[in-house]
Amino acid sequence: MSAAPSRLTRTSVLALAWPVVLAQAATALTGVVDTIVMGRVGGKSDLAAVGVAAVIFSFVYWAFGFLRMSTTGLVAQAQGANDDAQARAHLVRALIVAAGIGAVIVLGARPIEWVALASFDAAADVELLSGEYFRARVWGAPAALMGYGVTGYLLGTGRTRALLAFQVVLNVVNAGLDAWLAGARGWGPAGIGAGTAIAEWVSLGFGVWLVRDALRAPAKLFDRDKLWALLSANRDILIRTLALLFCFAWFVNSGAAVGTAALAGNEVLLQFIAVAAFVLDAFAFVAEKEIGEAVGAGSRVRVRQAMRVTSELALGLGVLISVLFFAIGPPLITWMVADPEARAMALTYLPYCAVVPALGVAAWQLDGAFLGATEGRALRTSAVIATALYLGLDLLLAPRLGNAGVWLAFLSMYVARALALGAHWPGLLRRVEPTAP
Repeated sequence: MSAAPSRLTRTSVLALAWPVVLAQAATALTGVVDTIVMGRVGGKSDLAAVGVAAVIFSFVYWAFGFLRMSTTGLVAQAQGANDDAQARAHLVRALIVAAGIGAVIVLGARPIEWVALASFDAAADVELLSGEYFRARVWGAPAALMGYGVTGYLLGTGRTRALLAFQVVLNVVNAGLDAWLAGARGWGPAGIGAGTAIAEWVSLGFGVWLVRDALRAPAKLFDRDKLWALLSANRDILIRTLALLFCFAWFVNSGAAVGTAALAGNEVLLQFIAVAAFVLDAFAFVAEKEIGEAVGAGSRVRVRQAMRVTSELALGLGVLISVLFFAIGPPLITWMVADPEARAMALTYLPYCAVVPALGVAAWQLDGAFLGATEGRALRTSAVIATALYLGLDLLLAPRLGNAGVWLAFLSMYVARALALGAHWPGLLRRVEPTAP
C-alpha cells in the first residue's frame, strides 16, 4: 500500500490554480482581441468571418486536443508513480506526433478549407473573408499542436507558473500583431490569421526552452505497452473532442441560418463563454493533475479530495463570473461592437450566455477528473450522448424559437454532459487500485 498522501487544501489548490487562471484568461483573450479588432475596424461580415474561421480552427486543432489532455494525465500518473523518465518520454512522444499531424494539416490545407467552409450556411462575402483568414493562419498548425504537448507536460508536472509565462508570450505577441496587421495595415481577417500563426511559432520556441531539460534524456520512446496506452487514450479523447466541437460548430451554423446579424452577435457572446470556460478550466486542470497523480499512487481518498476541493472553488468562481456578465456585459458589448444589428443581437441574448459559467462547472470539472484518470471510454460515451441530445433539441427548438431556441439547446448540452459523466464517477473510483509499497 502506498503512503498516505498529504491532505489537499483550498490553499494548495489555489497556489496551483492562480497561474493557470491567468494563463487561461490570456489564452481566451486571443479570441477576444480578434473580435474587438474586427468589431471596431470592420463590419458585421468581417466579424462573422472571423467567427466562422475561428470555429474551423477550433475544430481542426481541438480534434487533436488529446495531445494536451492525454499528456497531462499520463505525465501526472508517471509523477504519482515516481517515474520521471517516463514523464519525459510522454512529452517527447506528444511533440513528435504533434509535428507530424501539423505537417499533414499544412499539406492538406486546401481540401480542409473547402470542406470546412462548405459546411456553413454563411453568406458569400463572409465565406470569402473566412477563406483569407484560414489560408493565413494554417501555417501555424505544427507550432500550435506542439504547443499542446508543452502545455500538457507543464500541467502534468505542476509547473503552472511556467505555463503562465508560455501563454503570456503567445497572447502578447498575438495581440500586438493582430492590432498591427488587421488594424493599422488594414489586412482584415487575413491579418488576424497571420498574426495568430506567427505568434504560435514564437511561443513554441519559448515553450521548448521551458521544457529543455525534459528533452535531454527521455525513457524508451517506443515501449509497446506505453504506446498502446497512449493510442487508446488518444482515440477515445479524439472522439470525445470531435463530438463536443461538433456541438460548437452546429451552434455557429444554427446562428448563421437565423441570419448574419445573429451569427455575428453569437460570435461576440461565444467570446464571453470562451473567457469563462478558459478561466474555470484552471480548476479542471488542477483536478487533472491531482487526480492523475492520485491514480498513479493508487489513492482513492486523494481522488475524492481533489474533486471536492477543486469543484468547490470552481463553482464559487463560476457564479461570480455569471454575475459579472449580467452586470458589465451590456456596456462591454456596446463598446466592442460597432455594427448596430450585431450589437443588438448580442445584447438580446446576453442572459443566455451569462448563465453558462455557473451551469458549465459540473461538466468542466468532471471532464478534468476523467482526463486525469485517462478514462477515455467514459469521456467518449458521455460526449456522444450529450451531442445527440443537443442536436435533437436544436432541431426541435431552433425552427420554432429562432435564436432563442439555438441558445436553449446549447445550454442543454452542458447539463447533458454533466449528467452523463456523473453516471461514470462511481466506476472511476472503483478502478483506482492501491499501489504496492
